[in-house]
Amino acid sequence: MIEKIVNDNALKSINDTKGRVHSFQSLGTVDGPGIRFVVFTQGCPLRCGCCHNPDTWEYKNGQEYLASEIVSKALRYTSYFGKDGGVTASGGEPLIQADFVSAIFQLCKQKGINTCLDTSGCILNEKVKKLLSYTDRVLLDIKYTDNDSYKKYVGCDLNSVISFLEYLNAKRIPTTIRQVIIPTLNDNDKSIIALKNLAKKYKCVDKIELLPFKKICKVKYDQMGIPFPFENLPTPDGALMKKLNELLNA
Repeated sequence: MIEKIVNDNALKSINDTKGRVHSFQSLGTVDGPGIRFVVFTQGCPLRCGCCHNPDTWEYKNGQEYLASEIVSKALRYTSYFGKDGGVTASGGEPLIQADFVSAIFQLCKQKGINTCLDTSGCILNEKVKKLLSYTDRVLLDIKYTDNDSYKKYVGCDLNSVISFLEYLNAKRIPTTIRQVIIPTLNDNDKSIIALKNLAKKYKCVDKIELLPFKKICKVKYDQMGIPFPFENLPTPDGALMKKLNELLNA
């Protein structure tokens, strides 16, 4: 009886964990394997020059939800998940709400739902490690391969991201590395080869995705009355993306 009470209290604590959410996508196809229910958490400590979601930066601007409410929403779409799909936590930066996302993922695992974390890997502490223990796959955004660019265009240190990747490797968590290709900054052969060589060091990395930089987010910056740092940079064309992918996969 005592054990049941303890377990019931623990489950209630997980269900009642609160966090702030920017938005949801019910049938996402680019946020991890298969069809996924995507939770875009609110709040981010970084200020990436290419950020598509400046409206997720401030934590206070999100809507508050219980972890149990999030999973209830996700359960409506399980018939679409198939063997590969599931729930993805994105953002913003979900690591700043590690307790909240951990609770969501714990409840997902109880329901047999696959979990995926889309992150910059800028934070690694005990709360994040607990979250990763309930994570089936990580989409790790490695924005640049040199520290100077990280400090100038992201606002954190590359070494923090590498430490995060090393932990993923130690725990054998399947990892997809993603990089947004930004002409004049990381669209050169040297950068792609460096990314490829970095990935080779970690057995947990089973895929690398190069994503084209886009500027459709500028309308958000305009609405918020703030400058879009990369407004004047060009977007990559199909030929450039093809060339870089060929170099990556050579």
